[in-house]
Amino acid sequence: MKWATADALAYTAVENNAVKNRKPMTPAEDKLWQVLKGNKLGIHFRRQHVIGTYIADFVSLKNHLVIEVDGEYHQTSEQQLVDQYRTDYLQGKGYRVIRFTNHQVLTDMESVMSIIIKSLIT
Repeated sequence: MKWATADALAYTAVENNAVKNRKPMTPAEDKLWQVLKGNKLGIHFRRQHVIGTYIADFVSLKNHLVIEVDGEYHQTSEQQLVDQYRTDYLQGKGYRVIRFTNHQVLTDMESVMSIIIKSLIT
């Protein structure tokens, strides 16, 4: 089933956005994807995967782990409320959500990977 993790009624519209988002990765998303793709950690990750009506930056469906990489606009109070609602929704669906800023990914990949690995084993 194509929409196993998506809202079946909204799937087509949300999936079209996910497909568009797959092409222009930010430098931080690209850097993290180079580490996550191809089961390099022994875990399969998907990029820009639809869950409900949301698009997760990266997700391990088997481990129920969503990884979000946030740009500057995520620092605004309005966007933080939207992000919290999204996180609550994903957690309600059984996912653990971890967030990193673009800056963290670009400047401290060792800490980012440590947090991801800890999240996968706990």
